[in-house]
Formats: sequence, C-alpha cells, structure tokens
Amino acid sequence: MLEPLRQGLPPLDPAAVSDAASCALPARFEAVREARQFTKRTLDQWDDVADCFDDVCLVVSELVTNALRHGLSSDDSTRNQHPPVRLHLMRWTGRLVCAVRDPSRDSPLPRESEDFSAESGRGLFLVDSFADSWGWHPLSSSLGGKVVWALFRLPAPHGPHGPRSPRSPRTSGE
Repeated sequence: MLEPLRQGLPPLDPAAVSDAASCALPARFEAVREARQFTKRTLDQWDDVADCFDDVCLVVSELVTNALRHGLSSDDSTRNQHPPVRLHLMRWTGRLVCAVRDPSRDSPLPRESEDFSAESGRGLFLVDSFADSWGWHPLSSSLGGKVVWALFRLPAPHGPHGPRSPRSPRTSGE
C-alpha cells in the first residue's frame, strides 16, 4: 500500500524509514479530532518531532477534512469501505511525511480563486503554507483511490554546536 506513496515523494530511500504509524479513520467529521489525537500520541513517541506538532497537526487536520469532504462519495458503497480514509505518518532522518488515503481518484487541486476570509476552502492553501512540500497521486493497487501527502523537513538534532535551529520560514519562491 505504501509503495506508491514512496514513489510520489521527493527522493527518499524507502528502506530508511525510521518510524511509521497508521490509523484507519471512520467516515465522519469526528475523525478529524481522532486524527489529531493519533498524531499527537505518535509524535510524542518519536524523538525530535514533537516540536513541529502544531504545524503537522494543522496539516493532518486539513488533509483528513479534505478526504472526508471531497474524497468520499455520497454513494453508500464508498462510505462502507473498511476503512474509507487512512492516515499514515512516516519519519525518515530529517523528514516527516503525513499521508492520507481516500477512495476518490479526483485531483485535490486548490481553488483558483481563494477567498481567504471564507470559513472553508482554504485547506490546500494551509497545507502549502505549513508543509515544506505536498502532492498527491492515484493508487494503482486494488485499494484504488489516492494518497495526498505533505512533507516536513525536521530540524537538525542537538549536536556539539548547541540546540537545533528552528525551521526557517518558507518564501513564496520555494
């Protein structure tokens, strides 16, 4: 299941995944809270990633919300798949990936005219703003659907030269 995800990421050695966790999410909006709680528990267990919890949690919330809102059809057969949405967290040395699988093959493209004061519709803008990169790809396996992922560069661990430096802010040219 995760092999297509690895192929869609910027170059990473799939064998170098140091930690991975996954959870199935029900087809209801309470799943967003469950995804945040799962993310917090997971990041608390992993060294040197708890500092980026706020950014990762926001992105996980947006990816799961989008999967629930746009990745599930109103057709009961799609909603009854077990599980219809799945969250994956994977850590490589220096990188963390959040990926959400849903049964739709539709492209998760941002709206052309974003209304930033709107109550909804800013999800992918927020993902793009807080993650270092993001993307998506359809799944070719029997699972079908797609995976939408977000990548975070992790700060360098403490070394002989003092504490790690905070993540540098993104610029619009990245």
